[in-house]
Amino acid sequence: MIKCFYFSTILFNLIGFSCFATGENWPIGGAPAGMSNATVTLNDFWSINNNQAGLTGVKNLSAGIYYENHFGLKDLGLKAGAIVLPTKSGVFGLSTTYFGYTQYNENKIGLAYAKSFGTKFSVGVQLDYLSTHIAENYGNSSTVAAEIGLRYKINKNLVIGTHVFNPTRAKVASYNDERAPTIVKLGLSYLFSDKVILAVESDKDIQYDPVFKAGIEYHPIKALYFRTGISTNPVLNSFGFGIEQANFNLDFAASYHQTLGFTPQVSLIYHFSKSTGTHTAE
Repeated sequence: MIKCFYFSTILFNLIGFSCFATGENWPIGGAPAGMSNATVTLNDFWSINNNQAGLTGVKNLSAGIYYENHFGLKDLGLKAGAIVLPTKSGVFGLSTTYFGYTQYNENKIGLAYAKSFGTKFSVGVQLDYLSTHIAENYGNSSTVAAEIGLRYKINKNLVIGTHVFNPTRAKVASYNDERAPTIVKLGLSYLFSDKVILAVESDKDIQYDPVFKAGIEYHPIKALYFRTGISTNPVLNSFGFGIEQANFNLDFAASYHQTLGFTPQVSLIYHFSKSTGTHTAE
């Protein structure tokens, strides 16, 4: 009984604090998590979920997996995987995410495409299939949604990015006119040197208050990254580190909520050719 109550409390907080809803667009990636997911301007592998325009920074065929354990509860785990393929015509990507457990889960499958227009401007789009399963005869629901992202390099140090998830407000169920959330992100990043990136952004679900995020990444040596960040609504502190070795990037992170505790995150990326790094502002 106590465990059930605790689980219900955690789920309620996820609903209130994370804008938890059917078709939620969860941020993905161990490296982004360490920066409190202030990543709309960056062009790395996990842009496949965070802003598809950033996929133009991926130069080699790459595959990655991700796991996040909300507050240490396995029933609130988030699993994800993706593969990205750069071509002469643009960059293609396929991703999938799974949140929940057997009694309740949300799934997302996305097909992405990104293209650069010159050296400063890139655009990315994605088509998503969203589905939700609820046990005890509640049944299943599904819908198709879209995403679009833009990234513009103002100068060699400053980048602006924006991303919209579900601009068409795709309907999930007829009952109560339930729709997948529409989320708008806008952010800036500044490259102080080849070792330090600062990123800030605001995320706004049209039905909730905005969330503000700021993160910094420090790259002291080729094989090592350190990251930290903070976000609001609720206040979450994040930190993490990454290891780059040969064709692999291994990234660990954790966020801390003062009431609910720690949420650990980990991801692994394999580049089928030599790695070009976890993050870049080029």
